[in-house]
Amino acid sequence: MDDPRTVLLSVVANVERVILGKTREVRQAVIALVADGHLLIEDVPGTGKTMLARALAVSTGCTFNRIQFTPDLLPSDVTGVSVYNQKTQDFEWRHGPVYSQIVLADEINRATPKTQSALLEAMEERQITADGVTRPLPPPFMVMATQNPVEYEGTFPLPEAQLDRFLLRIHLGYPDANDEVAVLEGQQQQHPIESLTPVTSPEEVREIHRVTRDIWVDPQLKQYAVQLVAATRSHEAVYLGASPRGSLALFRCAQASALLAGRDYVIPDDIKALAHAALGHRIILSPSAQVRNQDARTVVDDVLERVAVPGARAAS
Repeated sequence: MDDPRTVLLSVVANVERVILGKTREVRQAVIALVADGHLLIEDVPGTGKTMLARALAVSTGCTFNRIQFTPDLLPSDVTGVSVYNQKTQDFEWRHGPVYSQIVLADEINRATPKTQSALLEAMEERQITADGVTRPLPPPFMVMATQNPVEYEGTFPLPEAQLDRFLLRIHLGYPDANDEVAVLEGQQQQHPIESLTPVTSPEEVREIHRVTRDIWVDPQLKQYAVQLVAATRSHEAVYLGASPRGSLALFRCAQASALLAGRDYVIPDDIKALAHAALGHRIILSPSAQVRNQDARTVVDDVLERVAVPGARAAS
């Protein structure tokens, strides 16, 4: 395998041919893939959420399926179904779209809770159980889900158990004027996704998963990540803080961030840079904080100020 950092930077550069002006968000998506986690992309329509998923799948050579979540979508439409074959006089299993390496769950909050829950086992255990048979999903397996944070009519908010299974939550946002002009010019003849080619393979991605787990994390930094998560639980504006899965998310993402930066060790900035994306969606604000229009980002900012970085003084 080539140098892991070189491979990851080539993936980032390849995706940025499609998603312009969003280097930080593209890097976070690659970090989620490298850390073997799932990604929730929350933004208004037309900002490139679907294209980000497609570009990442093409760049890594992974198989890709898109599931359009709607209120009438059934769990079997996601996982698969047994079909009776008259020739063999037996039931045959037909894989659903979840049987892919990168799965785009588009507008995931438009499906009913029963259908949303069809992804729970797949996201946590990388397998699907149906008709009493457990079927493993092809590695590397990643769910990239999108949802519109503005339009709530006809939607079913994701339960906390499912939100907690997303390693990171990112927001793409609108491009600036220059990048938007570049988008117009780039799509004048055809969409850049049509000419995108793989720069790595699923096998290399799996190897990078193993390399990432070997990145050194000092015990003090492990303690720092745990203290950040614990601080969200005791914050006065929080009803329910981040779970231990949040600590693990910070830990894994920090390792992936260090690898992407070309280091074989984690520094505090790796943890701080990913705190919002890793913890924001795991925090439930108290009713009084919601009345004051506080949000999870404010809480994470406050926690980062309060908890002392190893080797530094805490903010007064």
